[in-house]
Amino acid sequence: MVNAAGSGYSRWRDSAVTRWREDPVGDGWGSYLLLRDEESGAAWSAGLQPCGIEADACTATLSDGHVSITHRRGTLTGVLDVAVAADHDVELRRITLTNHGEGPREITLTSYAELVLGPAAADAAHPAFSKMFVQTEWVEQDRGLLATRRRRAPDEAEVWAAHVAVVEVDDDGACEFETDRMRFLGRGRTLRHAQAMQAGAALSNSSGCVLDPVFSLRRRVRVAPGASVRVAFWTALADSRAAVLALVQTPRADGACAQVFAGSVAHAIAEQARLGINAVQAGRFGALAGALLYADRSMRAPAGMLERGRGGAPVLWSCGISGDRPIVLLRIGAESDLARVHEVLLAQRYWQSKRLGVDVVLLNTAGSGGDPLQAALNERAQAQNACLKAEPDAVPVAVFALRDSTLSDALRAGLATAARIVLDAADGLPDPASGDRDGDPAASVPMPGDPSPTSQAAANDAVSAPSITQTPREFDNGTGGFIESGRAYAITLDGDRCTPAPWVNVIANPGFGFLVSAEGGGYTWSLNSQQNPLTPWPNDPVSDTPHEVLYLRDEDSGELWSATALPIRVPAATYSVQHGKGWSRFTHAAHGIEVALLQFVPPADPVKLSRLCLRNRSARTRHVSITGYVEWALGANGSVTAPFVATSRDAETGALFARNAWRAEFGERVAFIDLGGRQRSCTGDRLEFLGHHGAVDRPVALTGNIPLSGRIGAGLDPCAALQTSIALAPNEQIEIVFMLGDAASRAEAQALVGKYRTADLDAVLHDMRAQWDAVLDTVQVRTPDRAMDILLNDWLLYQ
Repeated sequence: MVNAAGSGYSRWRDSAVTRWREDPVGDGWGSYLLLRDEESGAAWSAGLQPCGIEADACTATLSDGHVSITHRRGTLTGVLDVAVAADHDVELRRITLTNHGEGPREITLTSYAELVLGPAAADAAHPAFSKMFVQTEWVEQDRGLLATRRRRAPDEAEVWAAHVAVVEVDDDGACEFETDRMRFLGRGRTLRHAQAMQAGAALSNSSGCVLDPVFSLRRRVRVAPGASVRVAFWTALADSRAAVLALVQTPRADGACAQVFAGSVAHAIAEQARLGINAVQAGRFGALAGALLYADRSMRAPAGMLERGRGGAPVLWSCGISGDRPIVLLRIGAESDLARVHEVLLAQRYWQSKRLGVDVVLLNTAGSGGDPLQAALNERAQAQNACLKAEPDAVPVAVFALRDSTLSDALRAGLATAARIVLDAADGLPDPASGDRDGDPAASVPMPGDPSPTSQAAANDAVSAPSITQTPREFDNGTGGFIESGRAYAITLDGDRCTPAPWVNVIANPGFGFLVSAEGGGYTWSLNSQQNPLTPWPNDPVSDTPHEVLYLRDEDSGELWSATALPIRVPAATYSVQHGKGWSRFTHAAHGIEVALLQFVPPADPVKLSRLCLRNRSARTRHVSITGYVEWALGANGSVTAPFVATSRDAETGALFARNAWRAEFGERVAFIDLGGRQRSCTGDRLEFLGHHGAVDRPVALTGNIPLSGRIGAGLDPCAALQTSIALAPNEQIEIVFMLGDAASRAEAQALVGKYRTADLDAVLHDMRAQWDAVLDTVQVRTPDRAMDILLNDWLLYQ
């Protein structure tokens, strides 16, 4: 699959070839094509993603069997054509570069794909484990990369992938390659600013048993003025090494690309004829597939209905629906609407032909006298199911004919909640391109008070913040060492340096906890770290992208940064991190402001406390906005929960609440965030906060002085963000507490918010430390080896 932004995702039989997650904001697909100008060092992508750099022009044409994306930057135009061979398991991505300038251009083209080569669900649930079994290889004679997943049992199917790049004219064969994602991205970086795409950076030509596998090939071309150059990137799949190597011999034949493009289009036309649909219908069905892959609020049930669903997929089992596949729910109220049923069933067969499994529920909403309609629906469902099962090697799908009057309220609400597309036969099948189906708007709630007025004056800070004092460290390795007689560990991050891998602290009481890395990544859970995470656990040791952020913004100058080194780092700042038993502290000085963040959990309550202290070290009054942001998980690691999370603002406390009732366990629990009661604006809409194709390192909502909209409810891509503004006089200090927690009920959440708004946090911290001291100091050992003493007396027991 390829979308209009240039992102790709591949499947082969029952295996995911590349990584993908449902992320309608940031894209989330795992296969791209990147470009770099060798003279200027500027890097961009063949489509809008992943670099997200604005182009002079970018257009996409998505047709059945062929995708074409045109991207123009200055005097260079790139046309990316994508197709799948009709007669072989081969994907082709060909880019045509045309130089409209007066001088030659030296351009490198770099492919990038994150490899899975196994079940997508297993990879999503535990990606670090899944990655361990993929092995890569460079085949010199074929100038290409191979990858396979090492089998864990003799009866497990083999999956082999090959990747080659061919310059269609004057190919000198010179090629760089990379299969290690850590080397390609660089620690603490994302694909948007990958280390391998920096000016002059080369690929390492590494392969073998890497911990985080990718396919990346790089070819360098010279494009003369007025000329064009074509480079084709081929990916093949097979069930043996010999078979996949045989497939990659084809790309070097004359006219191979033209044959694939012509064959793919011809195959698509033949499939349309076989299914009995025309090109217009195929276009509509293909466009509707976007709402099946990404939850689209405009295609789903109204927000009020979405909040009624309870219990998750088991609610659907009583009528035989698994809930494992996307659902299209079609309501039919009269026999005259049966023509619409035929069209939806055609769409289901079309999607199945593309190996996209979609269940269809035909819901008879006719009142008394609806028996003839039900008989007709039953007949069509039986015929469709027989046809769907007759397709050789097809993905399993089904049609269900139900009568609304016989459904329980729980099942009726469950169907509406689970369905990705909800249609009324009387209205016909919607045209996604028309944009005339907006759905119910989510609620916007006002916040008390007005944001502080901002000053138009932006002056340089005359007094810079003092440097942070370095505490003497034991066993210092240049990045970190033990302090406080071995009872804490201190890390220093300066420039763009990160720790070699995420150095995390596990901070928890018996029922609640969180992980936090030196850079600020990690996640939070309640009761069960795998089944009830509050925020996502991406388990990514390379990028370590945080999903819980405290943002700081100078309202006069517009400078934006974060309280931790990630996601928005100030290059000139030095970040000091201390991990202790039950707490972590982050300090730095930037833009004339000292920042200190202390994070811990109380001894018993399910709350993460983030105590933020700001001190103005400049010579002028500072106007600063503070924004606390979290992306909600509220479901088992690796599962798709965003379509089912509903957010609300609690009228009593002003805190933001979130709940995912569409799950069998923990569905009654209420997660919450609070900014010490000082919040002045809020949002529960991640699209609003980050922006389309946005990311946490550049949220669009924080690019101006506009308060958050107050948009909350069901059917959004959910998040929680609270914002306040403060004025800091020279040398003045202020403290704000950001809370993230989870409770058994709304009343309990309200009580926790109220308790920790007024609590003596020094006393809470003292009780937590005393609890750990009581555990760790019970037995102390002394040996001739100081390192052993530190580990035995503190850290091994604590972990």
